[in-house]
Amino acid sequence: MFINWQLRELNLKVVYYGPALSGKTTNLEQIHAKVDPKRRGELVSLKTQEDRTLYFDFLQIELGKISGLTPKIHLYTVPGQSYYEASRKLVLRGADGVVFVADSTPNRLRANLESWQNLKTHLASLEISFTDIPMVVQFNKRDLPNATAITTLKNVLRLNGQPTFEATAMQGQGVFETLKTIINGVVKQVQKEMK
Repeated sequence: MFINWQLRELNLKVVYYGPALSGKTTNLEQIHAKVDPKRRGELVSLKTQEDRTLYFDFLQIELGKISGLTPKIHLYTVPGQSYYEASRKLVLRGADGVVFVADSTPNRLRANLESWQNLKTHLASLEISFTDIPMVVQFNKRDLPNATAITTLKNVLRLNGQPTFEATAMQGQGVFETLKTIINGVVKQVQKEMK
């Protein structure tokens, strides 16, 4: 959280985290396409030639006032590929909330678990409590005919009360439910901290 008192702006950061090709960028693209252009900024995306996220995607949206301040939600994604380890940690720095995008493709269980463990490690190294930061888990690609069972995904990740949503981000299903829940969690946390 960063407050610009001069502009009366409350800047909040939400990071979409997960394995490569799980749908993090697709979530931001859907949000960008459907949010009123007057209430959002441009979608900035740095990609490789294979159209994969190189560093991060960034989208800013605005909400109504909180304690007399105009909140600006900055949405970021991290690159999923393991060789961008340092970039993932850098993008997580200063996060006010996290959306973990799990891939429902059956052969991606290990990638989901590795990314989940990686998230925990990075948050700990940044002195951000894994249990205190607002977090939502999105099970993406639910349209696959052989999608991994939700109970299996929950067991593999050992979820501990985090809100979860099923999604098919390519069609926009579950994208805004996930976004609304993480924003509500972040705003509640900020209101607690501002008291």
